[in-house]
Amino acid sequence: MTEQLYMTMNDGYKIPVVGLGTWKSEPGDSTYNAVLDSINAGYRHIDTARAYDNESDVGRAVNDADVPREDLFITTKLWNKDQGYETALEACEKSLARLNCNHIDLYLIHWPLKGKRNDSWKAFIELQEQGLCKSIGVSNFTIDNLKELDSKYGVLPAVNQVEFHPYHYQKDLLDYCNSKNIIIEAYSPLVHAKRMDEVRLVAISEELSRTPAQVLIRWAMQRRMVVLPKSVNKDRIIENFSVFDFEISDSIMKRLDDLDERYVTCWDPHNPPPYAPV
Repeated sequence: MTEQLYMTMNDGYKIPVVGLGTWKSEPGDSTYNAVLDSINAGYRHIDTARAYDNESDVGRAVNDADVPREDLFITTKLWNKDQGYETALEACEKSLARLNCNHIDLYLIHWPLKGKRNDSWKAFIELQEQGLCKSIGVSNFTIDNLKELDSKYGVLPAVNQVEFHPYHYQKDLLDYCNSKNIIIEAYSPLVHAKRMDEVRLVAISEELSRTPAQVLIRWAMQRRMVVLPKSVNKDRIIENFSVFDFEISDSIMKRLDDLDERYVTCWDPHNPPPYAPV
């Protein structure tokens, strides 16, 4: 089980495989209690972002938890209005203050903002060298975006956080990231509960005697991804972490792969609306 709990990133640091997502978790007690409940349930990885407006609640819960800070892994993200070299450096300091901690375990560029992402990455490399961020990565980056960073700086992100689930199985992106030792972090792995009653998924969950949510999380784990299910419900938080005591067979994994229908619940970088930050 210990081997399943962590993956090693390309910078040598370990990242917990299952983390609590906090996107759309209401600022205040809702986020605070969800983070505490998750830590008490065994989670050691909490994912937040400047854009979520709940960094301070995450920080408060982390400091109030009975688990030492060094045993917890905190991710936050640089939002678009703060992208650029100088502004990214300043934004990191502000996130550290809101989180009330002296380092960020993983700092991500939230979106591949055209004309800004390269300067932001330059700042990220400096922040890592200063020790303010142990690991640095990106979110919502395409293969072309990743190639651009590699060619310009020669420093690859440790992770790329994107929407990923069997109904949006981005195999080309996963294969590319695997080839570069970049870990895919799956956000919205539960498809925002929009496929929980889908006949094929329900049939598989019944075969495995597991909930559809547990099947989706376990699928991502076995595809060598970090998974970030989001919930503020204590029972669901516990359910979503109860995924280390079973395995999905190769044949059922293939059936889950075949659920792919390019079903995007968030932002599709390959078909962005006019306002998308590409």
